[in-house]
Amino acid sequence: MKSLVATTFDCRRAASWPARAALVAASALVLAGCPATTPTVGGGSASPTTGAAAGSTATGSSEHLERCGAPLGVLRIEEDLGSPWYRYYGSRLGSTAPLLSMLVMQSNCFVVVERGTGERGIAAETARARGDEARESDTRGKGQQVVADYLLKPEIVMNNQGNQGGRVGGIGRLLPGALGVVAGTAAVSTSEVGTVLTLVDIRSTVRLAAAEGYSKNTNFSLGGIGIGSGGALGGSAYSRTDEGRLVSSAFVDAYNKMVVALRQYKAQTVQGGLGEGGTLGVSGGSTPASKAVDAKAKKK
Repeated sequence: MKSLVATTFDCRRAASWPARAALVAASALVLAGCPATTPTVGGGSASPTTGAAAGSTATGSSEHLERCGAPLGVLRIEEDLGSPWYRYYGSRLGSTAPLLSMLVMQSNCFVVVERGTGERGIAAETARARGDEARESDTRGKGQQVVADYLLKPEIVMNNQGNQGGRVGGIGRLLPGALGVVAGTAAVSTSEVGTVLTLVDIRSTVRLAAAEGYSKNTNFSLGGIGIGSGGALGGSAYSRTDEGRLVSSAFVDAYNKMVVALRQYKAQTVQGGLGEGGTLGVSGGSTPASKAVDAKAKKK
């Protein structure tokens, strides 16, 4: 038992190393009968979002997370609760806001304000502070809340689960009896997830940036026993389910790409100003570009 538990295995190389795949099959069956161990506290992470964040500092964060030297502004995370993607994933994985909030805070690229369900508690405490039973305080007056400068919109745009790859042949012949039957059903499957993050300027409603994220997972299945590979939200479906970890990884990828793009940000400019009709004029129109079209036509 001890030697089986201590053995490590790279499932991405299972197809080329049948002997090791056989060992995993045997290990999985034997370990299935072992008693549960005492739960550990800390010492690892089940998702790409690790550690903690407090203000401009972060501890234990992923080395792959992009960071900013100073915040770019105040951010509100806004999910479209009526969208098809949220109706599909929300009931199974929950809100993406805690995951994204952790990423943003650790990156120090934005200051995040509390909205959504937490805002109800804030409103209740504000009302209590202004009631007759609250203690006197000079810090509970109006004008205390911070308003967001930007809106971050998450979307899950693609999910391709359980794509079956080729079966790993020859393993069953290496094991006797029931083990051979289980190992003979070994197969490799892959799952993919795509995400999009959009950054919106609240004052102008202009979309400032957008980034796509991607994550892929390979699963080595032995007769129904799955051994996943690849990829500080304890208890969250984004850390304890394969699908959640995939989505989490894809959002990390999208956010990293967005931060890299924002470091090189250059504002778009339109002749005559944004929202003033643009440069594509039409005959008889009232915009500067349209008047230029009419003026040009008169000269001919």
